[in-house]
Amino acid sequence: MRRLFYAGELAEEIEITGGDAHHLARVMRAQIGDEVTVAGSDGRAARMTVVAVARDAVRLRLVEHLPEMAEACAEVILVQALLKGEKMDFVVQKAAELGAAAVYPVQTEHVVVRYDAKKAAAKTVRWQKIADEAAKQCGRQTLMHVAPIVPLSSFVRNTQFLERSDTAVVFCYEGERTQSVRAVLQCITARRVLLIVGAEGGFSSAEAEEIRAAGAQTVSLGRLILRAETAAVTALAVTQYELGNLSVLP
Repeated sequence: MRRLFYAGELAEEIEITGGDAHHLARVMRAQIGDEVTVAGSDGRAARMTVVAVARDAVRLRLVEHLPEMAEACAEVILVQALLKGEKMDFVVQKAAELGAAAVYPVQTEHVVVRYDAKKAAAKTVRWQKIADEAAKQCGRQTLMHVAPIVPLSSFVRNTQFLERSDTAVVFCYEGERTQSVRAVLQCITARRVLLIVGAEGGFSSAEAEEIRAAGAQTVSLGRLILRAETAAVTALAVTQYELGNLSVLP
């Protein structure tokens, strides 16, 4: 069943506009009586039926609210150094599928790609669309936020997360030789985990020191050398598993 996201809270009747309305009306050729699943801004979802189809809007009526999903044991946010080509598209898509709450793309010293302001803004829009489509496909009840690209140093200096006591920062660093990601994750009790993962060229020693100074725990993803996009997906999957976020039980 097609899943849509609605910007407001679900009511007895709602109106879908924009790209979702176009997709329903023109691509899926929705008819009166067809059913869709809609997730509201409060995270609740419901089965709704089509009651009216216009050129630029589709009106839906509530059939029943769906059972609420169990809350994640901890919110996971991916801080990802920019990757070249379509690798960043891939990581954003998989982050949404793996339940990340947000992705923060950062510019580091060793990244291969460099964007001007116009290109960076266009990339952010593209990645948000990829994340939204992935959320619809995998049945999420909330969308994953993709933040604008910022330099790593700006993120470390300015982000509110690094100053909060309820947040643990896990730095996946190729230079770490003794501390495993599993060992660190098993000791985390924070309600939010920030995962920092590098690009193809890794992090400079100065960046590594800056991240550690911000309170991050440095971890290794294992003995094998992983591609940057593999490292991101591995770090997310391992984190979600160790935090209990992949459990099917409430």
